[in-house]
Amino acid sequence: MSRAEATKARILHAATEEFAAYGIAGARVDRIAKAASANKNLIYVYFCNKDGLFDAVFDAHLARGLDMVPFTPDDLPNYAGRLFDYYEKHPEVLRLATWHRLERGTAVEQGPGAAKPARNDKLASLEAVRKDRGGTTGFAPATLLTLVLAIASAWSPTNAVSMPTASGPTSNAAACRSAIMEAVRRLL
Repeated sequence: MSRAEATKARILHAATEEFAAYGIAGARVDRIAKAASANKNLIYVYFCNKDGLFDAVFDAHLARGLDMVPFTPDDLPNYAGRLFDYYEKHPEVLRLATWHRLERGTAVEQGPGAAKPARNDKLASLEAVRKDRGGTTGFAPATLLTLVLAIASAWSPTNAVSMPTASGPTSNAAACRSAIMEAVRRLL
């Protein structure tokens, strides 16, 4: 890895922490540069501005999530369970998505980067499964995907009414995962 690539990686890591904690408006380029041990001007050279840096962070985490949690349209309960596991290990992803939606006023799939094509691929896969099963009635693919994603993130730190799964002594992530999978099974 070149020196420039290493610096860029440190900036992205520091920016992930900053944006997850403070959002776009609250994030400070000075803090990101300090945490990354990088010159503040390099952030502007590499990413143009703070919004460009947020987009790079968001796209990197979204793309990683899309790669780490393969979509299985014919087994949505297990997909939801794997998403829950991923969110448990990477809570910053849901925080970044929440900040994106709050501050930009758009759903993730309407933003830049990898989200829209990936969402369209998922919808096409769901429609193909639906046709293979005889076009059974039920939720439209877009509605079904939205519901599965919402159920999988039900215990996320961005959900104001849910109880944490891993931080408290009475929490039980396995029970939450099981409930998510059963909810998706019943949804189908």
